Amino acid sequence: MINLTDVSQTFVGRSGSVEALRHVDVSVGEGEFLAVVGRSGCGKSTLLRLIAGLVKPTSGEVTVDGSPVAGPRRDVALMFQRPALLPWRSVLRNVMLPAEMFGWDRSEHRENAERLLKLVGLTGFEKRLPHELSGGMQQRVALCRALIQSPRVLLMDEPFSALDALTREELSVELQRVHMEMGTTIVFVTHSIDEAVLLADRVLVLSSRPGQVRKIVDVDIPRPRSLGMGAHVEEVARSSAELHELLLEPAAA
Repeated sequence: MINLTDVSQTFVGRSGSVEALRHVDVSVGEGEFLAVVGRSGCGKSTLLRLIAGLVKPTSGEVTVDGSPVAGPRRDVALMFQRPALLPWRSVLRNVMLPAEMFGWDRSEHRENAERLLKLVGLTGFEKRLPHELSGGMQQRVALCRALIQSPRVLLMDEPFSALDALTREELSVELQRVHMEMGTTIVFVTHSIDEAVLLADRVLVLSSRPGQVRKIVDVDIPRPRSLGMGAHVEEVARSSAELHELLLEPAAA
């Protein structure tokens, strides 16, 4: 579904150049949930921007569904750390924004928007304005806005990092449920190893800048997963310990 082949990315500015990624090879299967972890500044967000078509790689190739990524695509949605809702638009109209921008049939997508809001537990809040919602509820609206275009790929850049711990855990469980129901391919950047293990099928570990693939760790825990993981505590501990060790190890020269 997604392939990055020998991708390197260098940004050039007035004060010099910064090598963000170096020789990255990653494949993500259709319907897979891939989490990306690494230290700050290792190129995690750059990786998402390359897949989204917001940045062109310095070298190498990025493809989605076999086609080279030459710019933003309608079948790829990107969700950021902040919900970035329009304050003057209601919840429903914020979710409907992509449909209006692309000139889609509004009645058809209104039904879809209402279905998505129900899916994330926001039925009854359609007419509320963003300031009337909690931070977690605003991120649920942002998730619905990303999903209304029925993307085959959803890119998420630390979407829950600004939330309190309890709300973050609740939304992580909610996202798992949405993923299981819709089957969207997800690439999810996070600093939280616990979050990565809860959500992902595999976890991509990037080295410190320039980001290189240290390892891709399989998370062999059946779904649905709970916060405590029930009978799978040992598997969770093993996966978490391996990821912690990889992040603490110095990168090879």
